[in-house]
Amino acid sequence: MQRGVIAAALAIALALPATAPVLAEPKPGVRGFITEAIEVEAKRLDGFERGNASRQKFGKLEYRGGLVLNSSSTNFGGWSGLEIDPDGRRYVAVGDGGAWMTGELVYDGNRLKGIKSVRQGPILGVGGKRLPNERDRDAEGLRLLEGTLAKGSVLVSFEQNHRIGRFVVDDKGLQQPTGYIKRAPEWSRIFRNRSLEAVAVLRGGPGKGAIVAFAEKLLDPAGDHTGWIWTGGLNGEPQRLGLRRIGEFDITDAASLPDGSLVVLERSFGWLSGVKMRLRLIKQAAIKPGALLDGEVLLEADMSYEIDNMEALAIHQGARGEAILTLASDNNFNGFLQRTLVLQFSLSLDRVSSARH
Repeated sequence: MQRGVIAAALAIALALPATAPVLAEPKPGVRGFITEAIEVEAKRLDGFERGNASRQKFGKLEYRGGLVLNSSSTNFGGWSGLEIDPDGRRYVAVGDGGAWMTGELVYDGNRLKGIKSVRQGPILGVGGKRLPNERDRDAEGLRLLEGTLAKGSVLVSFEQNHRIGRFVVDDKGLQQPTGYIKRAPEWSRIFRNRSLEAVAVLRGGPGKGAIVAFAEKLLDPAGDHTGWIWTGGLNGEPQRLGLRRIGEFDITDAASLPDGSLVVLERSFGWLSGVKMRLRLIKQAAIKPGALLDGEVLLEADMSYEIDNMEALAIHQGARGEAILTLASDNNFNGFLQRTLVLQFSLSLDRVSSARH
């Protein structure tokens, strides 16, 4: 197939869940879904630019390798939120099909090589109850709140039934929620498939510990994105902030650098252009209630690169102090047109220039 045809087909596939659910690939149910170890095949992607694997530097980013993941498990796929421990190995992912996945990333030196020890299970509700309704288990964002992924707690954001919950996480996986942070009034008017895509916890700076969340596409009268910040952490009140919208990109995730700056992951698609992704850096000094954020574009890529429906972003620090950005894609449970990708880049914090406020 010609690239334009593939791009159009992929754009249709991405649009289907919101526009034509009758034709979309159905999300798997949770009846009979149990926590268990699963087999996942990982194929390496040594190059990011198609047809030019020798190119490894992209602006301030350096490509550290990628993986194409496949599994025979019915509930594998749809990964929309990702978090990685500080050592860059243990990870937890959540998906819009109501599943969580844990495992360990494997490296060859500093290059991503594969994954191992993969476990998968259903996301639970309060009291450990199952979530049979799709609108209750549509998880989109994941962020470590305290501790580690082997013993700690995380925040999980949900679409459709809009909420951000605090969940216990341990070496057995994602456990039940212990509560939810305070809702913002605007959540009641977000379109069900355009809501809480991104949740982040600021890791440094004056706002250290603050929680930041963005809707995928809730535009203000000026056409910019809507977000919220809880400066008091779990007990804080949600306060509005915004992110300037550039082009037809929507927000899919955000994660904090060690100094409290944010990297925002964005995605767009068009009938002929296909899917695009973008990473933007927001300096920590700009992140405050009422602010309209903007930032430096670190990377913008179209289908001439190894991308898909990029929805998840995690950041940890490398051995030399660099930030390691790990991205994952949501395949919409459509293995024919889409892939589950894991891509990794390094960002030298010494080379990060001042972003526009």
